[in-house]
Amino acid sequence: MNEESANETLRSLQTNIRGQGHMVAVVDVSSKDSVKRLVTSIQARFFQPPLVCVNAAGITQDDFMLNMEEDKFDRVIQVNLKGSFLVTQAIAQALVACGTSKGSIITVGSIVGKAGNIGQVNYAASKAGVEGLTKTAAKELSRFGIRCNCVLPGFISTPMTDKVPEKVINKMKSLVPLGRMGEPAGHYYPPQSCSQ
Repeated sequence: MNEESANETLRSLQTNIRGQGHMVAVVDVSSKDSVKRLVTSIQARFFQPPLVCVNAAGITQDDFMLNMEEDKFDRVIQVNLKGSFLVTQAIAQALVACGTSKGSIITVGSIVGKAGNIGQVNYAASKAGVEGLTKTAAKELSRFGIRCNCVLPGFISTPMTDKVPEKVINKMKSLVPLGRMGEPAGHYYPPQSCSQ
């Protein structure tokens, strides 16, 4: 996300109930210094570290394993896995340092980290690593009251999946019981009574 789109997102958000509002920051999650600056700026603005962090770093640079260039593999690991580590570490350090006995770090993995996917050896490896990182963080940070969870979305229609070849999309859809990609907007289906 660049600064312009980040500011557009900020403008679309409404001020929260406490009146503290929102802030926007452009961060390179693969850089420890950039992540530290983010956490410092949050603490300066809100006088505490974030009690909830949704860690959703993710890029793709797809290719078949036999053709994948090392820099494509490295970049995906740097952003998806190392970025998730750096954000989790920085938020956890800030929460522990301020002595809070609560906090929640939610990391977005992917079902591809469990199932694998053709043409995504780097992405699958990074998201499998994110799940392992989160499980370990949960065990280490629970004594401080910090919860760590990893969400593994299935195949969701997003700008990132728009770049995936149609042949691969069709293969992914065949693995989904409903036979279609999920949508990022949630739908609520109220309970219905069954009449006989």
